[in-house]
Amino acid sequence: MDLEQFSYDNTIVRNFAVATLIFGFIGMLVGVLAAFQLAYPSLNFGIPYTTFGRIRPLHTNAVIFAFVGNGIFTGVYYSMQRLLKARMFSDTLSKIHFWGWQLIILAAALSLPLGLTTGKEYAELEWPIDIAITLIWVVFGINMFGTIIKRRIEHIYVGIWFYIATLVTVAVLHIVNSVELPISLTKSYSWYAGVQDALVQWWYGHNAVAFFLTTPYLGLMYYFLPKAAGRPVYSYRLSIVHFWSLIFLYIWAGPHHLLYTSLPDWAQSLGVVFSIMLIAPSWGGMVNGLMTLRGAWDKVRDDVVLKFMVVAVTAYGMATFEGPMLSLKNVNAISHFTDWTVAHVHVGALGWNGFLTFGMLYWLFPRLYGKPLFSTKMANFHFWAGTLGILFYAVPMYWAGFMQSSMWKAFTDEGFLKYPNFLETVTALKPLYALRGIGGVLYLGGFVVGCYNLAKTALSGKLIPEESTQAARLFHATHEKGEFWHRALERRPIQFMVLSLVIVLIGGLVEIIPTFMVESNVPTIASVQPYTPLELHGRDLYIREGCYTCHSQMVRPFRDELERYGEYSKAGEFVYDHPFQWGSKRTGPDLHRVGGKYPDSWHYNHMEDPTSMSPGSIMPTYGWLLDNDLDISNTGDKIKAMRTLGVPYYDGYEKYANDDLKKQADKIVANLKGAGIKANPNKEIIALIAYLQRLGTDIKANPENPETK
Repeated sequence: MDLEQFSYDNTIVRNFAVATLIFGFIGMLVGVLAAFQLAYPSLNFGIPYTTFGRIRPLHTNAVIFAFVGNGIFTGVYYSMQRLLKARMFSDTLSKIHFWGWQLIILAAALSLPLGLTTGKEYAELEWPIDIAITLIWVVFGINMFGTIIKRRIEHIYVGIWFYIATLVTVAVLHIVNSVELPISLTKSYSWYAGVQDALVQWWYGHNAVAFFLTTPYLGLMYYFLPKAAGRPVYSYRLSIVHFWSLIFLYIWAGPHHLLYTSLPDWAQSLGVVFSIMLIAPSWGGMVNGLMTLRGAWDKVRDDVVLKFMVVAVTAYGMATFEGPMLSLKNVNAISHFTDWTVAHVHVGALGWNGFLTFGMLYWLFPRLYGKPLFSTKMANFHFWAGTLGILFYAVPMYWAGFMQSSMWKAFTDEGFLKYPNFLETVTALKPLYALRGIGGVLYLGGFVVGCYNLAKTALSGKLIPEESTQAARLFHATHEKGEFWHRALERRPIQFMVLSLVIVLIGGLVEIIPTFMVESNVPTIASVQPYTPLELHGRDLYIREGCYTCHSQMVRPFRDELERYGEYSKAGEFVYDHPFQWGSKRTGPDLHRVGGKYPDSWHYNHMEDPTSMSPGSIMPTYGWLLDNDLDISNTGDKIKAMRTLGVPYYDGYEKYANDDLKKQADKIVANLKGAGIKANPNKEIIALIAYLQRLGTDIKANPENPETK
């Protein structure tokens, strides 16, 4: 049989690897700063661009899409060429993909500190960047499938199954969640509102974890772990069960982020059931990975690459056990809105994604540059510093989570809240936040040493841009009699992709369609009215400043929350919220019933200097809100956009909206004057006060009124 000569493109692999290291450092550095800001608020620096509310989304996007994203593409471009015995379909598409992705990351790094955000977690980027992501993802998809089609092997390997599922599912998630109505180049509103927006967002948010942070990394595990161990994958049949059950079950689990909220109970229950079922395929993958090392455990002691990979797979197993456990309603009642969730997420991110990336890079660089790793001792230092960093990060956050929930729910013997002032729970956690920051420093320090080690490895050798090889063209698509059905499917990548898409769509459609189509899922409340123009501007400022990163707007039906905040939240109260702002973490108190709780002067002083109203507060100062003029030139555009989205502003109201805005602003200024504060009605602080004073005031608790039950 004739052998065909061809070469692998290592340049694109090197490019993505370098980007992984650069953006990994930036993302982790921002994360360390954000961690210490919660212990030392002065590190917000008193300027808008570095407040926790703005850099926290910068950190999450940098780590997820810049560090992990580039890590995914590094591994995919290296492994796919070798698994398929084919060079990438198009070098030009590879370059467009690389530079397009880096430009998207740069756009995110510039826009998020400027406050240009949609206010939806892990999907904060505004609509022009969303379109760019879609286009670059299509480029990646064409390049990927072009390579699969021109392959020189018959069957596509298990790692590529996971790459295919990632490609199609991320595309669906991104497109559905990013449906928004632009009003300018830098501002848009989510097409969905309230409960429906919350369901779509956490269907996306949970499955961004599933299909961006998990499935592609499982594909990388199935390639790089056997390569590093010199052993075949433990079980082919287990990998089949692992793959199909994982992608089917994962897509249903999003509602477990919304337990005890205003989401319909049936959707919450579906999320719980499928989340618990997820433990089986997740641990199937972990077992398949760890059992691949059977007979090679002596090698693990000496091989730093395997050390990273073993801890990575173990962290994956821990996180995927804890996830279903946190989906149990009685456990979620304790964990949700606390730092327990933060610990859980970072065990996965730092352990699973971080360590597998490091192991992959330590394995790759000597092969890309034709030289052995510069220093095994440095790599081992990186491993132990990173491991200690994870422990110093996670343990204090677990402790903080238990402490928060215990303090929130504590009652005295007389039946009163033991800690009625929410700030008592915040100040108690400061030492734990500082320890978390130290853990971040350890992890980052190990990463810096690793970057130096890899750089020295690269400098000691020379990139092998074209790796020459040869292979016979063995591929044919004929069905063999008696062939196992999955082996036949592995010959047909297009059918494989379509089946994967159908499998992942089932759960999403079953959950989302009834929530939109069945009116009883979001009952209306007659007293709930649209936001006034001034309140609408204030809400946009609330989103711009990232207030949702520390505050929730969802009072759950628990005794302690009813005592502390007031009447629990109803689905019908959020029908005009584009986007929803329920939040996922309470560093500060819930705000859904804050309207009318304090005078206007309290909010004014609180934003200027939080400690003046709440001694010991860790909230940043927002003095610029007192100085910045409110831009009301686009009020009409906002009103028209909201009317398009179904908010019942009457036709032509946009012409008079600013008149109403000024009247309401003048009333707030008069209230402030009565409290001895001289304020300008044209400032942003006035709009934010209007919004905060509106929250939760549309209904009043009335046991005789079924609408408020």
